Amino acid sequence: MLSPNVETFIACDGAYEDAEIVLFGAPFDSTTSYRPGTRFGPSAVRHESYGLETYSPYQDLDLEDTSVFDSGDLELCFGSSEAALAAIEERADIILADDKLPLMIGGEHLVTLGTVRAALKKYPDLHIIHFDAHADLREEYLGVPLSHACVLRRCHDLVGDGRIHQFCIRSGERTEFEFAARHTDMHKFCFDGLTEVISDLAQKDVPIYLTIDLDCLDPGYFPGTGTPEAGGVSFTELLNAILTVTKGRVVAADVNELAPTLDQSGASTALACKITRELLLALSAKNA
Repeated sequence: MLSPNVETFIACDGAYEDAEIVLFGAPFDSTTSYRPGTRFGPSAVRHESYGLETYSPYQDLDLEDTSVFDSGDLELCFGSSEAALAAIEERADIILADDKLPLMIGGEHLVTLGTVRAALKKYPDLHIIHFDAHADLREEYLGVPLSHACVLRRCHDLVGDGRIHQFCIRSGERTEFEFAARHTDMHKFCFDGLTEVISDLAQKDVPIYLTIDLDCLDPGYFPGTGTPEAGGVSFTELLNAILTVTKGRVVAADVNELAPTLDQSGASTALACKITRELLLALSAKNA
């Protein structure tokens, strides 16, 4: 059983035994290819959450009525991506073994691979819903296969063709888009097609891993990220997409790539907090 964290995300202080969802932070950014700082994301999200109400007028739901346990940040090895991924996988293993839903706060996007590894052991027919500005399908980045620029390629190594569904993608090498055309279900620039994908997966009761790279948002809304890419979606569009995905059978999820020190206004952190609240509420309502 996990121990409670000292500072939790707002209202996420239920008992582990009763929790349906377990939060944990993965403060890792050792493979960041442009501007670092996502290692500070999980703690910033927790701290800033106390500027939010627990109630969501979008969903007419309240975190006070949910059972969420915040297990705190992992202490990750910054000198080894594989060691960090192993620690993330171990934490997710514990949560999944107790029939709870892990919700990881990153951290750079590579951290997703650790939780996907764990989820696949319990749900071998797992599909991945991926929101991002970047394809993340490189075979390697500067000779390194474990990079945030390669994370969905490493996930594809595990799940194979037709089980990764990508949305909002608007950046990548030509070879990544060529790879996607053959091996993934890529929807460029926006969320067109998401409703149909989730309807199909829900009808088949397929387990879903949702990974949200917050740079899917336009940097006008969300400048506090390491690799901003113009042309993204709005907060409302992302919220509606989350509400769509959670109509399916989501078994694990993550929110990543907030670099709070890159936006001194605090607006990016506030947005990340609100997205986390809405995702928690939508997942809790679905599980209930």
